[in-house]
Amino acid sequence: MGELVANNGSYILNNTTATNKTIDAIVVLEDTIFSSIRVAGSDVKSTYLADATKAIKAGAIITPINDLQFSGVSILSGSVALVLV
Repeated sequence: MGELVANNGSYILNNTTATNKTIDAIVVLEDTIFSSIRVAGSDVKSTYLADATKAIKAGAIITPINDLQFSGVSILSGSVALVLV
């Protein structure tokens, strides 16, 4: 099992501007609708969300699989804390 270290802190994303950062985890702070979750620049939202049209509830933690890291996130509504590597 991995650890959330946040060597570079965290970043609160609370607008619809695309964010490109090296991300170890996404913590949903309020009900949030994602427009993209990227790994190596490619949108992988469907890998992590069963229905991307619905809000992900506050408290959810999304971590990348296979020792990867997220390369960026965009949201349509809500807010998330990005745990930075």
